[in-house]
Amino acid sequence: METPRGEIVIRPAHAADDPAQVGTVDAVILGVKTWQVTEAARAMQPMVGPETFVVPLQNGVEAPAQLAEVLGVEHVLGGLCATMSWIAAPGHIRSIGAAHFVKFGELDGRQSERAGRLREVFERAGVKVEVPPDIHVSLWEKFLFVVSFGGVGAITRAPIGVIRTLPETRQMLEQCLREIVAVAHARRVALADGSVEKAMAFLDSLPPGGTTSLQRDIADGKPSEIDAWNRAVVRLGREAGVDTPLHEFISHGLLPLELRARGEVDFPA
Repeated sequence: METPRGEIVIRPAHAADDPAQVGTVDAVILGVKTWQVTEAARAMQPMVGPETFVVPLQNGVEAPAQLAEVLGVEHVLGGLCATMSWIAAPGHIRSIGAAHFVKFGELDGRQSERAGRLREVFERAGVKVEVPPDIHVSLWEKFLFVVSFGGVGAITRAPIGVIRTLPETRQMLEQCLREIVAVAHARRVALADGSVEKAMAFLDSLPPGGTTSLQRDIADGKPSEIDAWNRAVVRLGREAGVDTPLHEFISHGLLPLELRARGEVDFPA
């Protein structure tokens, strides 16, 4: 792993490509793409014993429910993480610094011993970690800025430093944020007043060359997480009776590229 402070080489004591070979574990940290969550949930079943719990770290707000449908809600926490990094090559991660953290908690809001134990593990590893009082609010706070940044970045093909500087694209960012806040409030998620301003301040603090995984996947012709990002805003908004026209435009505008990446349509690059 390359970081601004130097290289880190991690040599795992044990690794396997077949979950059935691992046996029952205490906890599963799920790091797959959003469109792989259900498949991963089925694959990890041999690892899940009576006391095992799973912490999904996907972008989006729907992974906990998808896991619970396969494994049972008693085995699932809510979780999220943040990092400005990407895969440079197999087994090779490049980080450009900025914010790094992990958050997780019980879906019903209670303080649990298992969440506390996992927090202590991350703390001993030197990771910035938090068990927030309402993990759903934390999930939507991240959903708010990453989906707005990702969607606008993918449709403009520009890094955050350009997007936030041009008045027209900055306005797009702000509108995306407002649409997500409206959906969250309609779904009774208690995002605080000033969430849009707070998200914009965070986006203003990022390195100017920053992009999201969604933007990079679409640019590279890979399947992306658009269904769990901007398309999810549209879908969840419709369920709650909230219009999300900019997220709908972004979703429709990126759909041909997404379908080509998934082999469902074909046209020249």
